Amino acid sequence: MAWLAACQRPASGPDPLKLQDPEVVHASVKRLTDVIVYDIFSPPVASRIYAYASLAMYEAARFAEPQYPSLTAQLHDFAPMPAPDPNKQYNFLLAGARAFQVVARKVTFSVDSLKLFEEQLYKHFRSAGIGEEVFNNSIAFGDTIGATILARSARDNYRESRGYPRYTVDRVKGSWQPTPPDYMDAIEPYWNSIRPMIMDSCNQFQPLPANHYDSNTSSRFYTEMMEVYNTGRQLSAEQRAIASFWDCNPYVMHHTGHAMFATKKITPGGHWMGIAAIASRQSKAGYVRTAQTYAFTAVTLLDAFIACWDEKYRSRVIRPQTVINDLIDPRWEPLLQTPPFPEYTSGHSVISSAAAVSLTHLYGDNFAFTDTTEVEYGAGKRSFTSFHQAAEEAAISRLYGGIHYRSAILNGVQQGTALGAYILQQIKVDTGAPLQKGDYSAK
Repeated sequence: MAWLAACQRPASGPDPLKLQDPEVVHASVKRLTDVIVYDIFSPPVASRIYAYASLAMYEAARFAEPQYPSLTAQLHDFAPMPAPDPNKQYNFLLAGARAFQVVARKVTFSVDSLKLFEEQLYKHFRSAGIGEEVFNNSIAFGDTIGATILARSARDNYRESRGYPRYTVDRVKGSWQPTPPDYMDAIEPYWNSIRPMIMDSCNQFQPLPANHYDSNTSSRFYTEMMEVYNTGRQLSAEQRAIASFWDCNPYVMHHTGHAMFATKKITPGGHWMGIAAIASRQSKAGYVRTAQTYAFTAVTLLDAFIACWDEKYRSRVIRPQTVINDLIDPRWEPLLQTPPFPEYTSGHSVISSAAAVSLTHLYGDNFAFTDTTEVEYGAGKRSFTSFHQAAEEAAISRLYGGIHYRSAILNGVQQGTALGAYILQQIKVDTGAPLQKGDYSAK
């Protein structure tokens, strides 16, 4: 990280600015995102990783500014967070970074990359002049926060769900089937068994019923299927750009003759964590506010994935590619590679709408920004006048990409917006200043 290298010069004394630098928070989350991409975690699993690691960062860092409330105290099943010893001195940014690393190493695979980053991080703090006693106190406090967060992660049914039976594909006409080019197994069919952090149950925000499969040309299902087909055949350059920008498929297989190779990308949740980074940087947020932004966004994303996946494997709606190849054109391919799980509701529509509600609550209705999250993945950048506008574009991108019907998009937006509104009723992020207001009604 460039900022780390720049801060490793010997220091003649403590540098308060560098010891309070929110870039420590940003760099920590970015390294975690890189690991998530490298390890090819699925979108739901990635949301869980972000949630626990970001909560650990915030719950340790927030003691630097006591007006910031605990988030875990308002979530399900977390034990009370340890408090710092009033007789000891701490650097709470360092404590938060340590807690983040403690959790991140336990919930990912590529721990060597995280350890290397952590070593660089400690050099940064030492070169900025932090004393040995404060350093050790901060590390120890981060350890206790990380351990408390991990205790909850051990009780959320994730580990048990790894041993559940392999998903059996239903061969009933109209039910979801694996799709080309590699006909991959269904991803996370038991994700609704993961304990939500905010919702009372996985089906608390069950959407309207999906359209039933019907090959009759006058049926609503057939009409929506034809919309996907016709849209895909006449995409404008702008629609193609929108679809590619919001693709966020963590593992895309490419076939060229007998050769095969894969490309890795950020997940949908990772994209919104990137938008959270942009918002906090643009607002010049301090490190506690930055950590809160990540944590609040991450827990929203986790519950949104649980709600969406619950519906996916209840309705098991068949993907457009399967139907179009069967009924209309056996050679038709969507612009985007169809992800390996049922169609309804649209995951991007649900999680983007929910995240937009949370970020609007933190930063306001008309927060204009340029989204550069996808630049390093080759998809360029796009500008938006608000988080809601970005979420709306993310949702419709799935129609342009040929992987969702319109009802999955519209009902997914309603599902995510309703969840977001509920989260704001349950979780207080008030710091004493007036909170931003927004329209959180289901649209």
